[in-house]
Amino acid sequence: MGITDTETDYSALPVDLSDAGRDALFERIAAEYAAPLARLARAHEADPSLRQDLLQEIHLALWRSLPSFAGRCSLRTWVYRVAHNVAATHVLRRSRRFDKNLVGLDEVEIPASGPEVGTSVDEARMLARIHELVHRLKPTDREVFVLYLEGLSVNDIAEIAGLTQTNTGTKIHRIKRLLSERLVPGESS
Repeated sequence: MGITDTETDYSALPVDLSDAGRDALFERIAAEYAAPLARLARAHEADPSLRQDLLQEIHLALWRSLPSFAGRCSLRTWVYRVAHNVAATHVLRRSRRFDKNLVGLDEVEIPASGPEVGTSVDEARMLARIHELVHRLKPTDREVFVLYLEGLSVNDIAEIAGLTQTNTGTKIHRIKRLLSERLVPGESS
């Protein structure tokens, strides 16, 4: 689901900040991270037109932030950090009006789904329930949830979200429990 096998380690490479180098690096970022950034935007914004605006804001912030990327961390971590900051700002701006509707991982309730056909889970319904769940979470919990689903490590998530590794690990444990207990009936551990 996330980018793990294809990630290039830029930390050992000199970063070319000339116009051509900047253009090439941005094109590479746009190509390699198009799907994960689209999923991140969808997780943070339900409205399709506002989601497209958010995705454009993320790409603009990545472009503007390229001079600050000096290879001190992996490109993936840097991309997610920039995207996280833009998405968090977007959510905070929009949620100030709706703050009372957001909940933490321990408080979230997933609405019961309609009758299931046999024991199989309808994938479209499951994805809709996951998106509904993600949109109800507080911004920090939402970010950890999305980055976890993207396959990032606890260390990377902690660094991107600005949390301790312990706090991040606890949130991931709660996410796993939430998914197993509330989204897949009969499969809780």
